[in-house]
Amino acid sequence: MKFLDQAKIYIRSGDGGAGSVSFRREKYVEFGGPNGGDGGRGGDVWAEAVENLNTLIDYRYQQHFKAKKGEHGMGKDRTGADGEDVVIKLPVGTEILEMDRETVIADLTEPGQRVLLAEGGNGGWGNARFKSSINQAPRRANPGAAGEERWIWLRLKLIADAGLVGLPNAGKSTFLAAVSAAKPKIADYPFTTLHPNLGVVEYAQKARFILADIPGLIEGAHEGAGIGDRFLGHVERCETLIHLVDATGEDPAGAWRTVRHEIEEYGGGLAGKPEILALNKIDALDAESIEEASAALEAVAGVKPRLVSGVSGEGVTELLQDAARLIENRRDEARKAAEEPEPWTP
Repeated sequence: MKFLDQAKIYIRSGDGGAGSVSFRREKYVEFGGPNGGDGGRGGDVWAEAVENLNTLIDYRYQQHFKAKKGEHGMGKDRTGADGEDVVIKLPVGTEILEMDRETVIADLTEPGQRVLLAEGGNGGWGNARFKSSINQAPRRANPGAAGEERWIWLRLKLIADAGLVGLPNAGKSTFLAAVSAAKPKIADYPFTTLHPNLGVVEYAQKARFILADIPGLIEGAHEGAGIGDRFLGHVERCETLIHLVDATGEDPAGAWRTVRHEIEEYGGGLAGKPEILALNKIDALDAESIEEASAALEAVAGVKPRLVSGVSGEGVTELLQDAARLIENRRDEARKAAEEPEPWTP
């Protein structure tokens, strides 16, 4: 299945059915009267977050979603049937945006979460509703109200606990494959990863977290260079970032500086997230070269990088433990903040 994280769709709720103009005429009934029924209500358009979906590819092939119209009212005080609703099923983590692609209508972060996108029109009143002491034979009925229609954007942000960032060929896919059951494409050329990959990391008995690998960033990504920074949205929800730097590169310090600059330019709160800095591919270097690269990286980043290798597994367990600890700390902070009562105000 292809990965698609953005889609533009058209939605329209159903129009309400028209009310009926009808009069009771029966052979042995001395007094008749109006008995036109009301029109049915138009169907709504709903969005629902469901599990077992991780792409918006379905909405490349179907962009229009229209709810059914309400049925018209009928004689004998019969109300028209309501129109059938339309439910758009979306992956957990989908944002629904207005056409400006900035105004958030809803953010579906929990399975089963539903949001009303377009409300169906009300059904029109039949002429029985207009009967009064001074107008006992009304010959008017209301038409149904029109439904709502608009274009909206869907943007998927994968829900992961930790995110891998780095330049192309930093070894992110190899690292993900080494620590999880994920099988991302791995090759010795840049931009092997063209869409985000998710893996479940089990670091202790019955303890796990979700790790996201996104395509590599290059200088100018926030301006559209390379694949751009559009996939950084998939690590916005992460509790921590794991920044991998290629130890075999010509300038590890420059590589860290480039990616860090792109993260800061992107915004979205990424620059403030906890970051674990790791010097990757140390299996390909001797001890002296590793020490030299580590010192250069520490000088610009201000922290001593972890030394890891996705191929040999060296240092990987310790890095995962650090990541798990940061994730748990962030979750505890969020839990405490949610439990704290709001300050009383008169």
